[in-house]
Amino acid sequence: MASYSTGTGEGSSQELLHVLAVDDSLVDRKVITGLLRKSKYRVTAVDSGKRALELLDSEPNVNMIITDYSMPEMTGYELLKKVKESSELRQIPVVIMSSENVPTRINRCLEEGAEDFLLKPVQLSDVSRLCNRVLR
Repeated sequence: MASYSTGTGEGSSQELLHVLAVDDSLVDRKVITGLLRKSKYRVTAVDSGKRALELLDSEPNVNMIITDYSMPEMTGYELLKKVKESSELRQIPVVIMSSENVPTRINRCLEEGAEDFLLKPVQLSDVSRLCNRVLR
């Protein structure tokens, strides 16, 4: 079991970066959570865009959001737009995931401010590349 630093005092530079994973599929949430934890990130996983926004209201220390595109109630694209429209949240990088390779969808998300668009199934190499580029 990995132990997680709480970031108290001078050791805060050692604190694990916090990623919010959003996917309505339990299986996909478990996959992305496992990959992110394997890459040494602290992960909070929720099942909808609405729950993600609720969590962001109460948990401001999120370093990146990775969200599925196709979800009921609120799509990943709608979540992206809400995050980028918020003065408090807009600095948080958002990555969209989808099992469908639809170039117009990908371009629309990138134009709206997504950091990247990953095709499912997401691999450990995708997460490593993404986290090195987005979270530095």
